[in-house]
Amino acid sequence: MAAIASSPLRGILMKVASVTVFVGMQACIKLAGSGMPTGQITFYRSAFAIVPILAYLAMRGDLRSAFQTKNPLGHLKRGLIGVAAMGIGFYGLVLLPLPDAIAIGYAMPLLAVVFAAVFLRETVRAYRWTAVFVGLVGVMIISWPKLTLFSEQGFGSTAATGALAVLISAGLGAAAMLQVRQLVKEEKTATIVLFFSLTASLLSAVTWFFGWQVLSWEALGLMALAGFFGGLGQILLTESYRHADVSTVAPFEYTSIILGSMIAYLLFDEVPTMTTLAGAAIVVGAGIFIIYREHQLGLERRAARKAATPQG
Repeated sequence: MAAIASSPLRGILMKVASVTVFVGMQACIKLAGSGMPTGQITFYRSAFAIVPILAYLAMRGDLRSAFQTKNPLGHLKRGLIGVAAMGIGFYGLVLLPLPDAIAIGYAMPLLAVVFAAVFLRETVRAYRWTAVFVGLVGVMIISWPKLTLFSEQGFGSTAATGALAVLISAGLGAAAMLQVRQLVKEEKTATIVLFFSLTASLLSAVTWFFGWQVLSWEALGLMALAGFFGGLGQILLTESYRHADVSTVAPFEYTSIILGSMIAYLLFDEVPTMTTLAGAAIVVGAGIFIIYREHQLGLERRAARKAATPQG
């Protein structure tokens, strides 16, 4: 995505701000979400996100056009996959230490490369395949101590369930990314963001029939804040790409492991293990390499198109 205005520093600051509020969202869910049905968590996260999104669209004058779509079935498909990814991810988040959940979630962009090659027939060369393999090894380094059968509880442990949930969520999130890539060919970003929040709210509201908790005012406030943070984070993320290229701001996604570790220590007395830190370093390195490689390929494609354009 090309930046509308070239202001890399502003783009980076907005990206870091978006990462910060997304980590804040995760912290709020961990604080309030213990024992809460995942459908209920997903509803509050999605419904309260609509408030800042609508305000943002109204401020930009895009509110009316955001409701216009050429592909309602595509939005529904994206919503179904996204809601599943969100709900399963929140379930894992509540069960895992925050740094572990964040680090395992880094598998999503790696899996997106694999899915793009398999389902969209995109060309993925040896460099990116190698980076994906190395990154997934890093994810397994983080996950294996929780998933191993040689521990006392094995796959029946809470940590194992949480790790599996976050891994499944990453896979579904990668599938949702592919669906978004199909939607952006004919839909506005504002439409995609708004329709997802509305679809997620409606789909998750159905889980009320399976039983929701009666929340305390504190828990309700935390979930409302989580939703607001989610919507605000989406806005900041969108704006970051208006001011700088994707390859410039994307690596700053990985500041979330630093912020998550700080919040985990301060709020939950959680300290990341050496295994988590080592695995996260490998995943981050692989992710940054893929971003760099995508940037280089983009430059090559633009140069090729320019060379192919008749001059004079």
